[in-house]
Amino acid sequence: MLEDDHFNDLKKYNLFISHNGEGNEEYLEFIRRLVEARDFQWKDHGIPGKNSPDDLRQQMDKADVVIILSGLYSKHYDLIKNQVDLACQLNKPIILIRPYGLEEVPAELEKLAKGVVGWNKVCIVEQIEESFVDK
Repeated sequence: MLEDDHFNDLKKYNLFISHNGEGNEEYLEFIRRLVEARDFQWKDHGIPGKNSPDDLRQQMDKADVVIILSGLYSKHYDLIKNQVDLACQLNKPIILIRPYGLEEVPAELEKLAKGVVGWNKVCIVEQIEESFVDK
């Protein structure tokens, strides 16, 4: 099997990754880690800068899993809370990513999450894959 054939056989994961706008360091670092993950195809349906309730609903409708970068929660509380609330309304599993370099996550987010994971790309991918198995 050619490597391209192997890549085409991989499941593609439709994600919504929380965002606050273009250029956020934590968001960009998270995307970089997913890009570096081996044998993992994904698409982020979140569009930074498109944050109206209708925009968010359209983006999240296409996703199978919602990833919340909890480090954005304190800085952009209203926006991230809206994204979390919408994920709950749409019955989307939530994966919570710890703030970069920290262990603590907001308790109100942790109780809604299907899983909590740090910044190790292997652990992130495993948690995403597990959320699909449990669906």
